[in-house]
Amino acid sequence: MATLCYLLAASAALLLAKSAQGVLTYPNCSDPPLQENKICNMRATPADRAAALVAAMTIDEKLVNLVDHSVGAERLGLPRYDWWNEALHGVAFSPGVQFADSGNFSSATSFPSPITVSAAFDDSLVEQMGLAIGSEARAFANAGRAGLDYWTPNINPFKDPRWGRGLETPGEDPVRISGYVKHLLKGMEWAGEDPEIMNSRQIIATCKHYAAYDLERWNGIVRYSFDAIVSMQDLVEYYLPPFKQCARDSNVGSMMCSYNRVNGTPACANKYLMQTILREHWNWTAHNNYIVSDCNAVHNIYADHKWLQTAAQAAGAALTAGTDNVCEAGGWSTDVVGAFEQGLVSEEAIDRALRRQYEGLVRTDYWATFRDDVVGFRSYGPEYVNTEAAHLLARQLATDGIILLKNDATLPLRTSENQTVAVIGMWASESRSRMLGNYYGMPPVYLTPLHAAQELGLNVKYADGPTTENGDYSAALEAAKSSDIIIYFGGIDTSIETEDRDRTTITWPDSQLTLLRSLSALGKPVVVVQLGTSIDNTPLLTNRNISSILWAGYPGMYGGYGVFDIITGAKAPAGRLPITQYPANYVDQVPMTDMSLRPNPKNPGRTYKWFDKPVQEFGFGLHYTNFTIEFGAPYSGNTVKRNPPVFQSNLILKDCKLPHKDLCSFPSFPIIVTNNGNVTSDFVALVFVTTKQGPAPHPIKELASYKRLRDIKPGEMRSEDLEFTLGSFARVNERGDTVLYDGAYCLVLDVPEQKRLCFEILGGDAVFDVWPQPVVGNGTDKR
Repeated sequence: MATLCYLLAASAALLLAKSAQGVLTYPNCSDPPLQENKICNMRATPADRAAALVAAMTIDEKLVNLVDHSVGAERLGLPRYDWWNEALHGVAFSPGVQFADSGNFSSATSFPSPITVSAAFDDSLVEQMGLAIGSEARAFANAGRAGLDYWTPNINPFKDPRWGRGLETPGEDPVRISGYVKHLLKGMEWAGEDPEIMNSRQIIATCKHYAAYDLERWNGIVRYSFDAIVSMQDLVEYYLPPFKQCARDSNVGSMMCSYNRVNGTPACANKYLMQTILREHWNWTAHNNYIVSDCNAVHNIYADHKWLQTAAQAAGAALTAGTDNVCEAGGWSTDVVGAFEQGLVSEEAIDRALRRQYEGLVRTDYWATFRDDVVGFRSYGPEYVNTEAAHLLARQLATDGIILLKNDATLPLRTSENQTVAVIGMWASESRSRMLGNYYGMPPVYLTPLHAAQELGLNVKYADGPTTENGDYSAALEAAKSSDIIIYFGGIDTSIETEDRDRTTITWPDSQLTLLRSLSALGKPVVVVQLGTSIDNTPLLTNRNISSILWAGYPGMYGGYGVFDIITGAKAPAGRLPITQYPANYVDQVPMTDMSLRPNPKNPGRTYKWFDKPVQEFGFGLHYTNFTIEFGAPYSGNTVKRNPPVFQSNLILKDCKLPHKDLCSFPSFPIIVTNNGNVTSDFVALVFVTTKQGPAPHPIKELASYKRLRDIKPGEMRSEDLEFTLGSFARVNERGDTVLYDGAYCLVLDVPEQKRLCFEILGGDAVFDVWPQPVVGNGTDKR
């Protein structure tokens, strides 16, 4: 999590829940002293309002409000505020969030984890989920049970299958992550279409962890002291695009700097990352947005990185470089006072940080006056929490994110009254909340696969199963022997992959493989439903007695229902892998500490873009029917009719008025998807671009566009236009510049490839982005 440890956050939240006092108190703008300060003048600009409050504070009041547990200023009527609130896939346990013991606000909708939501490849559902989470979070805040800012989403690309926090992310591809986060933020921070409130936010989201963070604790190397050595090309091309979406294109309210160093400089003291790139190059200044540190990341600057010598120096470096709020955890404190008293940070930098924080809160109507009734976001009450629409959406996402990896026609399952189904495995019916993953809250319901099977009226034989430990499998075998069909719920959970816990192997646990070999030897249909992220499924794929494999990720509070929606055929599977499934020996070929993407003698390459020997690749997913996909009628636009077709990029650029030319629209390509089977099903259209233009080596392919087509009936032929931008075809060179090169390109349809369309883009190489270079040797800019 964005914290020292998720368990720490959950424990703190549970302690807070025992208190009858809410964690959030809105300031009183109706009476002095705040009434007389411009902060309460709703006609003034947010920047002026925030500046007026900071100007009224003494230096002592300023210094104690630069950390996550801000104490406020009693003299000014400024209450305490806790900046540490979590909502990764629903309002979650954290120091700032207080669930009630019963009744209203005792629970919140718990959606699937991002890795499962991403597998559905439907950004309209992501936006709906963001809106639901944001509305529930705002209602909690209005009731005094949470803050107004939330440390989500986690958008670090999931490039290494061993990373413990990959489940928190939308996967390995920066285009997919960027699409996910664009729509999630639009929902969470939603300000509506009313021009009067366009500068307001429902809540403040926080894109994390900036930047190049994807290692927890691996072979003695820990995130608190790890130095991520990243080439400029990989940084711009792979690690930063989701943050560019957050900052440049979505204007997210907040960012979180990460634990690690980036090329020698701790992220939370890295002026190049926070000032040069984020605020200057991407112009992330429209709302005077703020940066919060990961918890104890400022402490780590001296204690773990040994980059500076004292806590005061660390605080001074972080605040000066652009960190605005410091999260503290586990009893560690930040020596902000010492930094100021020793002249390590100026009052100007302190004022700047406070103005940014408070302007963020201004935009959530934290300081608001109303003549009559409370309106807008401040009016959200318990009726916004656990709505029927949110619960239906949670179930749909659990279903739509499931991926069919193998099937010999056993699925969909058709059972008769005299058939018995064995429901076996470590997450079939559990006492711990395995389906929720991590960063979860208190769900109103928790519906396991066993519960779903029983609700369907199936004749069920249930038995538990191992996670990693060997044990007595007699109950599982007995249940299987007395059943006609075996459904095994296994895989990995957060006891194996989570924050502060990376893996050293990516195989199925030996105890589970032993049990599966025994179950498959019974000669009965065996369906395996995998929990967790990336496991080498080779032993199951090659075992002819394993009938079907479903990947569920972490499907949330409706996970059991989602799985059985697919198993029974109530819904046909259409999810696609948002990650590469690597072979087991991949972990012996490259260390986690190697941040490079491109193949070299010591690295076989990372992600589907560069690694060519996956067990199952990014975008793979089977169906209960057979689909064909092809390119449709001839495209139009700035083309020259010849073979191969030519697109004139210079003409496209001439017609485009957008400030960022990578966002200029490229002519759309129509596709035709045909359902050749007898089952109505969704279909996720994936289009990749491949080219030999630009710097070598060249990626195998790169995702360019995607779209989920709904409910294609048997025999139906569906036509859709897939959208592209000029940036879909651009490459990044060695110094980080983004360039659209003249030459030949091909579009590749589906995984595995079904069709290919090749063309040329001419008009002269077009440089879309000249990347700012770091300055070596001037303190916090050092690399």
